[in-house]
Amino acid sequence: MTDIQTTIRTRLQPLAPLQLELIDDSHLHAGHKGHRGGGHYRMLIISDAFTGLSHLARQRKVHQLLEDLFRANTIHALSIRAYTSSEYLRQ
Repeated sequence: MTDIQTTIRTRLQPLAPLQLELIDDSHLHAGHKGHRGGGHYRMLIISDAFTGLSHLARQRKVHQLLEDLFRANTIHALSIRAYTSSEYLRQ
């Protein structure tokens, strides 16, 4: 696990994730036109803190906790799949 992945996991602790998978896809974007650094990540997060929230509100919650990492271009792109525990079990 990289330092930035550890930082992301730490920042998301207020959501008390039951499961958090974080995949670094940055290597897939290296050399692309317009790529100016910053990591590309995929995330699966399961947290009951998302109960009653729309998908957009869940994404906003995650983005708020990572806001300074986006501003500093430490994170360039983040794909988020966010579920409550009951939603995830129904899949």
